[in-house]
Amino acid sequence: MHVTGIIAEYNPFHNGHAYQLCRIREERPNTIIAVAMSGSIVQRGTPAVLDKWQRAELAIAGGCDLVCELPFLFACRSAQDFARGGVRLLMSLGIDALAFGAESDDLGHLRALAAAIDAPETQERTGRLIREGKSYAQALTAALQGLGFARGPELHEANNILAVEYLRALRGTAVTPFLIQRRGAGYHEADLQELASATAIRQALRTKTPDWTALAAAMPPGTLRVLQEAFPGAIPEPDALLRALKLRLLTLSRDDLMAQYGLPAGEGIENRLQEAAGRAKSTGDFLQGVVTSRYAKSRIQRLIPHLLLQTPRALMAAADEKGPCYLRVLACSARGRLLLRRVKCESPLPLITKVGPFLHSRDRLRLPELSLERQMLAFDTFATELRTLTLPELAAPDDFTRSPRFFKP
Repeated sequence: MHVTGIIAEYNPFHNGHAYQLCRIREERPNTIIAVAMSGSIVQRGTPAVLDKWQRAELAIAGGCDLVCELPFLFACRSAQDFARGGVRLLMSLGIDALAFGAESDDLGHLRALAAAIDAPETQERTGRLIREGKSYAQALTAALQGLGFARGPELHEANNILAVEYLRALRGTAVTPFLIQRRGAGYHEADLQELASATAIRQALRTKTPDWTALAAAMPPGTLRVLQEAFPGAIPEPDALLRALKLRLLTLSRDDLMAQYGLPAGEGIENRLQEAAGRAKSTGDFLQGVVTSRYAKSRIQRLIPHLLLQTPRALMAAADEKGPCYLRVLACSARGRLLLRRVKCESPLPLITKVGPFLHSRDRLRLPELSLERQMLAFDTFATELRTLTLPELAAPDDFTRSPRFFKP
């Protein structure tokens, strides 16, 4: 049994994703395609445009065989931690290849870049530059330039960055990297076209009257239908969490704030967060008030859900050491069931199709007493509840009631 893994967000599933799956089927026609997908909050720290079950079902309809949730504690992280968490989860499914897209088509160069990042001299120089006040991205770029890597697309294109992190996470494993060069719009391009970026699609949905004709050209019909049904009441609002964020930051003591994940001690970032919270009239205002040359906008954006959910620093450290603690199925094809049967017998991780047997909603009231596995799962459910707060129409969180959809042949 051959299994090809993908680490994805499908936020939402569009023609570029469909192209990637077609390429996998062309090169590996008999493979099972297993996906580690972000849940309710995605890597950039924002609520997913559709809920995780809708996105998983659209992925199966588009050609995937199994979609498992990448736990929130890995999904809403830096590119490095996102990649490590996804690779570790997929390896527990027994993948023999990992497919990923990048702007570059030069796998050898991306591999060399991954090896250079892990070189001791790069790590030492990066750490020194960070201590001098540079952001991680700035410090790493400077360190790599010192090793002869010119500042080209490989150092700042979003999908190249992820590709390099996947290759770093795969080092020392027997998993084969399967690079697929991206076609169409870049990650941050806002123009709608046949191969539009997910960013462009999400921006189009922020208007009162989306151009559904233009959107139809950028995605499979199934995605368009689900988005039209969800709009506008079930599509997250950009500033919906601002009041909750202001309340959280303005009522937490400094010690409580510094016990949370993502806040380095002794750098004064907690003061900037609280000052910005007092002044901000929009999420954009808040970000602008915190961002510095050291703290990039993307880093602060990812920090917001962790501040709201009060992710403990110690819990994140334990999660990083252990890795994903379970395989939570969101959707599965008939072919994916073959993999699930094998996983049930061979994987070291428990298989979760219903949350209830593993975690009761009331268990979350005594979070520190729970095992790491149950705390990790609890934060997945917290993330879902956080997303529901961003919806224009009131909705009940579904983690304790929804089951995965198993597609028939």
